[in-house]
Amino acid sequence: MLQLILGGARSGKSRLAEKLACDSDLNVTYIATSQPLDGEMSERVAHHRARRPSSWALIEEPLELARVLRENARTDRCLLVDCLTLWLTNLLMLDSAERLTVELDALLDCLATLPGEIIFVSNETGMGVVPLGELTRRYVDEAGWLHQALAERCQRVVLTVAGLPLTLKGIAL
Repeated sequence: MLQLILGGARSGKSRLAEKLACDSDLNVTYIATSQPLDGEMSERVAHHRARRPSSWALIEEPLELARVLRENARTDRCLLVDCLTLWLTNLLMLDSAERLTVELDALLDCLATLPGEIIFVSNETGMGVVPLGELTRRYVDEAGWLHQALAERCQRVVLTVAGLPLTLKGIAL
C-alpha cells in the first residue's frame, strides 16, 4: 500500500506517519531525506530521531530516493519516507533541471512495482500566498505537481491539520 501524508509545518503529519508505520506490524525502515546543514535543522532531526522506536532501521538519502526504495522495499517491510519536500529542495538546490527530472521520473516510475507498505510524508506548501522569488515559486510548483502525481498513484492520501487527519482518498483513518 502506498500512502501520502500531507500537511503544513508542525501539523502532525510525521507523527501520524510514524503511528501508521507502528500499526503496520511490519519491520520499519525510516528513510530520511533531510540534510541537517544548520543548528535549527539539526534540532529538528534530533527531535524526530528521539521519537522513533530504536528497532527501526534508518537510511539517510537526500537525492536518490527511487534507488533506495527499490533496494529496500519488501513485502514484510514498511518504508517511511520523511520528507518529500526536503528531498525536492535538495534536488532544486543542485540547480540541474535534468537531475531533477531524472529523479522525479525514477520515483514515479518505480512506485507501481514496489512491494510492502510505503508511507510518504510531505509539506503542503501551495495553500498560501504566491511566493515572491523565482526559486520559491518553482519549489511550490514542483511540490504541487509531485503531490498530484503521487496522490494519483497512492491508495490513501491524508491531509493533517492541527494534528487531525482528514482522509482525501482511500479508507479513512
